[in-house]
Amino acid sequence: MRESSVSFCPVPTEQQPIHEYQQLKDSWFFRWAKLELRNYGLKLAWVWGLSWLIAGPVAAASFAPHQHLVQFILAGGAGAGVFLILVLLRLYLGWSYVCDRLSQETIGYEESGWYDGQTWTKPPEVLSRDRLIVSYQVQPILQRLQRTLGIIAILIISGSFLWNLS
Repeated sequence: MRESSVSFCPVPTEQQPIHEYQQLKDSWFFRWAKLELRNYGLKLAWVWGLSWLIAGPVAAASFAPHQHLVQFILAGGAGAGVFLILVLLRLYLGWSYVCDRLSQETIGYEESGWYDGQTWTKPPEVLSRDRLIVSYQVQPILQRLQRTLGIIAILIISGSFLWNLS
């Protein structure tokens, strides 16, 4: 009996795109992007709020809150936003990498070290499975992260208009 092409894969398990997807999906940090909208928003709000512990004192040193309240709030919010943007970019880059690996027909892998790189062409059934995962699981996550970054960009632009008005 011939072994099916799905079960035979020369790529080490930890380098297989489906395994990389599973690891990302199950990881504590990257799982945030898959949470329901309310919990996703709460995680991001916590990151932004905790970032005020660093951004707040810096903003207060630049703009005394009792004299320049609007500038203090805008500067502190923007400073805390930098940390939030970095978190979102890390989430996006991780999910984007897995998306690319799942979408590719041919994947590169290393058998035992950096010096022996190989490639493997996915059989049609593996490629179809991986692309379905991209379409129904990974793309919605990437779209959510893009929308979130877009909302933050709008908030930054709005904050800059408020800054100029004050």
